[in-house]
Amino acid sequence: MKKVLVTGGAGFIGTNLVKTLVEEKKYNITSLDCYLTGKKSNHVSGVNYVKGHTSDIDKIFKNEKFDIIFHFGEYSRISKSFTDIKIISDSILVGTPRVLEYAKKINAKIIYSASSSKFGNNGNYQNLSPYAWMKAKMVELLKNYSEWYNLKYEICYFFNVYGPHQISDGEYATVIAIFKKQFLNNEILTVVKPGTQTRDFTHVSDIIDGVIKTIDLNTNSEWFFRTGKTYSIIEIANQFGDWKFIEKRKGERLKAEQFNTDTNRKLDWKAKHKLIDWINEVKGKQTNW
Repeated sequence: MKKVLVTGGAGFIGTNLVKTLVEEKKYNITSLDCYLTGKKSNHVSGVNYVKGHTSDIDKIFKNEKFDIIFHFGEYSRISKSFTDIKIISDSILVGTPRVLEYAKKINAKIIYSASSSKFGNNGNYQNLSPYAWMKAKMVELLKNYSEWYNLKYEICYFFNVYGPHQISDGEYATVIAIFKKQFLNNEILTVVKPGTQTRDFTHVSDIIDGVIKTIDLNTNSEWFFRTGKTYSIIEIANQFGDWKFIEKRKGERLKAEQFNTDTNRKLDWKAKHKLIDWINEVKGKQTNW
């Protein structure tokens, strides 16, 4: 059995990944999570959960060796990154280089969760927020580690993920989770101005299907997991019901960039879930959280 480490394994996307890996019964799985947004309630039987920060990865696992490291344990919010500058810096600018160093030392392959927040406006969107900038720089660093040290990697870009285990409470909640919670609570939805900003929303099970397809690759490539269909925030809110504006937030992209990739063809991957179908299911099954 391959030994795998999932950073952020108790978080939203990490939990969905861990569940799938457990079902395949081919992996010995360890999770490293600092529990900023991860939850013990997300724990899956048979997985070794370790509480700790990626900046200490070499100390925590000094006597361990993994075949694959899924590095999904970075800070992942745009607007909050302006005020969480120390937290995000420790997570991305400190933690991720140490993950890469550890992977280099033990000769592990890295599967990295990159952010779509940098795409658009001729590359300038990567400068809209501390989060977008730092994530973009870690992609550059990972590629350089491959050139400098022959580190093996696959980079997976995630586009506005929603689905089971999404964060619906607190300052780190995602827009789709917020809308769902507000709808179920019979509240008026809150739309961040201007509301015309577009996004490509991708179901987490589609994301995980794509990630799993990269495990046995040895290509040092970038993969783009998205539906190819964009919606404005107002369009999504209208699907749920009544809504109102709230003030604009720093770092908001106005448009989700659309571009051609070879991900679907080379990985034989295609998003199967449609956001509108998911919303209709939520509206028809209000107790099925």
